[in-house]
Amino acid sequence: MGARLIWHARLDPGTVPVEAVPAARHDRDAVDPRALAPWLAAVPGRDGGEHVVLSDGRNHIRVDVEAGSLCAGPVILHYRLSGTASAAPRLLPLRRLVSFCVDRRFHASLFPRDPRIGRWLAALQVQDGLAAGASLREIGVALYGEGRVAAEWDHASDSMRSRVRRLAAEARRLANGGYRSLLRGPP
Repeated sequence: MGARLIWHARLDPGTVPVEAVPAARHDRDAVDPRALAPWLAAVPGRDGGEHVVLSDGRNHIRVDVEAGSLCAGPVILHYRLSGTASAAPRLLPLRRLVSFCVDRRFHASLFPRDPRIGRWLAALQVQDGLAAGASLREIGVALYGEGRVAAEWDHASDSMRSRVRRLAAEARRLANGGYRSLLRGPP
């Protein structure tokens, strides 16, 4: 498994804030970090606490331990949610965290595939082409093949060229900081 990214909570609105209180190992509500070790990455925060991610490389759950330590042994997590607007984006991540702590797996039903992923991957490929100095037509060939571009690029409808232009605009937007919006999840 590769490196695990731990985004700052300001960039990952689904970060679940918790307090970790020491617990007996046999407590059914206890979370034992040794059982989470294959998926767990934790770094100390500058202000104390810990920044934690549970990830299998594809799915992730972000937790900020504001008091105590998740890594210190069995703990009971006290979830720190309040309000309505600030709690709403954390409800699904909290369900994911509880489910993961119980079953030690990322349930597909709690991690729906985002329909925008294909477009983002294409935008990433377009950004690579733009950075290498490729023309929009050359990028179109890389995405759709020489035959299709030859048949459709100068077509009266201009749809192929417009599609590549829109992907180039999306690629530039993502490269200029829009990538932060990718953490927000499906609309």
